[in-house]
Amino acid sequence: MPFEYKKVLLIGATSGIGKSLATKLVENGTQLVIAGRRKENLDAFVQQHGSDKVKSKVINVMQLDQIPQFASEVIAEHPDLDCVFINPGIQRPFDFSKPDTVDLDIFDEELITNYTSAVRLSKAFIPHLQSLEKQTALVFTTSQMALVPMMRCPNYGASKAALHHFILAIRTQLQDGPGNIKVLEIYPPAVQTELHDTKHQPDLKDGHLIGMPLQEFIDEVWSRLSNGEDQIAVGSANDIFNAFEIKRQEMYKQMTDMLTGLIKQFLR
Repeated sequence: MPFEYKKVLLIGATSGIGKSLATKLVENGTQLVIAGRRKENLDAFVQQHGSDKVKSKVINVMQLDQIPQFASEVIAEHPDLDCVFINPGIQRPFDFSKPDTVDLDIFDEELITNYTSAVRLSKAFIPHLQSLEKQTALVFTTSQMALVPMMRCPNYGASKAALHHFILAIRTQLQDGPGNIKVLEIYPPAVQTELHDTKHQPDLKDGHLIGMPLQEFIDEVWSRLSNGEDQIAVGSANDIFNAFEIKRQEMYKQMTDMLTGLIKQFLR
C-alpha cells in the first residue's frame, strides 16, 4: 500500500532523521514542504531535489510566539497540506549529582524543542487538518526513551515521555472528529545521526556512530508507514514496546473508557 498523503510538511528537516525522511518522501513522489531553522540546509535540499517537488520555510521552534504565524503562512501557501510531521529534537546530557554543571537554560531549550514546541505546532495545524474532507495525519518522532529513560539524558527521556503521553491523549480526543485526523508516532532507537555529535554531547567520542545505521532505520519506517501503521517502534524500541507498552496502552484505554463513563453521569 503506498503512502497515502499527497502533501507533507516536515518540521525538523535540516539533518538526521528528518532530512532522510524528507528524501524518502520526495523519492516516492510526495509533494513536500520542509521546515527548520538552518536556511542554508533547507536551500541545499530544495536545490538538490527541485523546487517543483519541494518548498521550504524557515522556523526556529524555540520561538514559540512565531509558531501561529508560521502555521498560517504554510496553510495559506499550501491549502492542500494533508500531513504534518513534527520531528524537532535535541539531546543533551545532565548530571544532577554535580549541580554546578547543570545549565538550566540548555535544559529549558531541550524541553521546549522536544515537547512544548510539538504541542504548540499541533494546536496550530489541527484546525486545518480537521477542515479537509479526507483523511489527514499528524506524525510525531519520539524515542525509545519515551518508554524507558536513560540516566545520562534525564531531560531527553522526560521530554519524549511527555510527548508520548500527549500523543496518546490527543489520538483518543481526535478519533471521533471533527475531521479525520490519524495520529502516528515513530519511536526510534539510537540512530547514527548528529544527535550524538561531540559538539552537542562532548563526553561522547564518535557519537555519530552510536546506534542503528540511519538508512536502515528510514527504510523500515517507510515500509511501515506505507503499510498504514500508526505506531512504529524500530529495533530495540520495538523490543521495549512489545515488552510492556502494548499492555500499558490497554490499561490506558480501560481507564479512559471508565472515566468517560463517569464524566457522562455528571454532565448536563
